[in-house]
Amino acid sequence: MPPQAAPPAPARPAPAAFVPAPYGRTTGYAPPPEALVETTTRLRPVRDRRSAGRTAAAAACAVLGFGLIGGALAGVWLAASEPGKPAEPVGYAEARELWHNAPVDALFPRTLPGPGAGPGGAPPPPPPRGGAPAPPTAAPGLAKGLLTAVEPLGCERVLRATYTDATASSVITVGLVFTRADATAQRTLGEGLTARLGQDVPPALSGPSTVAARFGDRQRASWWTSAPADLPVVVTAVSGFADGRAVDAPQPADKATAKGRTDAVAQSGLGHEAKGITERLERLLRTTATTAAKEKEAR
Repeated sequence: MPPQAAPPAPARPAPAAFVPAPYGRTTGYAPPPEALVETTTRLRPVRDRRSAGRTAAAAACAVLGFGLIGGALAGVWLAASEPGKPAEPVGYAEARELWHNAPVDALFPRTLPGPGAGPGGAPPPPPPRGGAPAPPTAAPGLAKGLLTAVEPLGCERVLRATYTDATASSVITVGLVFTRADATAQRTLGEGLTARLGQDVPPALSGPSTVAARFGDRQRASWWTSAPADLPVVVTAVSGFADGRAVDAPQPADKATAKGRTDAVAQSGLGHEAKGITERLERLLRTTATTAAKEKEAR
């Protein structure tokens, strides 16, 4: 029997082709992909409970602080808005009754010295009273704008008198308007009163058979109106020429006394007289009211 040939050896697989790696990598076989893909999750920071407590406490303190400040401011506002604030000055209540408690000569002296009331600050001749003061009235003798302003405050009485200067060339009517205003309302009334009233010229008071016989509305040249904060009174003054000449455009005292004015009203000093005598009457009323308050306290 002929010998059988040995079975052929199994064929060896060809080696894998060598593939060059990209630049920057080592050569070799690529590793098989991983079965699982790793993922990462950003962790949230864990807050310190003590820090959170301090934040809450700080917020509570801030709220409490704002509450205290707000309460304090509200208290100040309420205190300022209470009736009677600010407190009445000395003699304020007594001044309200001077229209019937004080003698006529204490309110309207027979002569009114006016230092510094003339043009350029020169003292004019002292103006004597040109006639008897008008009897007290409740509302007449006031310009329309002033009457509207004082009526809500309670217009108590109006007193008026007319003066003339020593040369009998000018005349001036002064008025005292007594009100029931409290200190707060009086202060508000007096703030820029003349400017606020505009062309609200006080009426003139003529006196038959006197130097002021021809002093009427057309003869009014300059005026001034003042409401002092420490007296429940409005003081008015309107001046003009004693010869009866008409004035087309009467001016408030601050304009009639402005520098550079050359018209007859400015040259005659009628604006100075109106404002100067208004201030003089204010001082007189203040002194009279303070004296009455001291006498009342001494009883």
